[in-house]
Amino acid sequence: MSDRIAPDRLLDFATAVYAASGLPAADARLCADTLVQADLWGHQSHGVMRLSWYVDRLRSGVCNPVASPELAVDAGAIAVMDGGDAMGQVLTARAMEAAIARARAHGVGVVALRNSGHFGTAMYYTLMAARAGCVGFLSTNASPSMAPWGGREKVVGNNPWSWAAPAGRHAPMVLDIANTGVARGKIYLARQKGLPIPEGWALDAEGRATTDPEAALDGLVLPMAGHKGYAIALVMDMLSGILTGSASGTGVAGPYQAERRSGAGQFMLALDIAKFQPPETFAARMEAMIAELKGVALAQEADEIFYPGEIEARNDARNRHDGLQLPADTLADLDRLARETGVVGLRA
Repeated sequence: MSDRIAPDRLLDFATAVYAASGLPAADARLCADTLVQADLWGHQSHGVMRLSWYVDRLRSGVCNPVASPELAVDAGAIAVMDGGDAMGQVLTARAMEAAIARARAHGVGVVALRNSGHFGTAMYYTLMAARAGCVGFLSTNASPSMAPWGGREKVVGNNPWSWAAPAGRHAPMVLDIANTGVARGKIYLARQKGLPIPEGWALDAEGRATTDPEAALDGLVLPMAGHKGYAIALVMDMLSGILTGSASGTGVAGPYQAERRSGAGQFMLALDIAKFQPPETFAARMEAMIAELKGVALAQEADEIFYPGEIEARNDARNRHDGLQLPADTLADLDRLARETGVVGLRA
């Protein structure tokens, strides 16, 4: 591991790399922020480790650097947006902004986004809704990483989804999960660190249990909760791919596949809390819910009870104060990007 890096410095670096790769300034900043924010939350599997993946996609031409989304459907509370294969981060942020605006007008805003791309962490966008006084939901499909229940061929993505809501005086309550037992990015991170993965995460290409991250990436990631995780993944692909009019199943490519257009789709909604009840009432009820959770007697070896999103909020505060510590392989990759793009490196 390295010395700690100030988050703003890392944000400026990633922004410069994106700008040198063709993104407009504001979009470069947004895309960089999604990566650095993931690191701040403690999710290095979705942090700046992925910067080179997105740059490779921009270089290969499968991702359009200039986002010009078009409305295919504009029907009051509902919109269908065509992203034209631009950066998924930019498109999803714009689509969530549209969902929030429609929720303000109609109580609910629903946006289906087609021809988008991988966008990083889903909670980045549902938190936009929570901070705007809404309950937010987002689903996306992803490149195949697991088999249908009972099979041994990759045709189902981990297809993450997220909910977020304001929580009064607390940080927002936010859930962001993939339907595999573990996000594929965590296996990439283990490979980068040279570490084995825990048993139960994956099978190799022959369908045998493995703790080797390389074999796992060549094989299958297992669904969470057995057949239930597989079924939820299919529902998220129905929402994100089929309903939006985007690609689905094996038609979706991952961010690490620089030779293929993404085909990913996203489905999101925002619910304006003020249309349901006074926001202060909702805040008080959320605080009461959290207090009830934290008042439960602790199980053996447990130190504290957390609500979803609380650990990430604490990590964010600590890492903003102390700085971020990145794996040596990630730093080496960022050094390479600096040389290739002509950007001043982090260790210059």
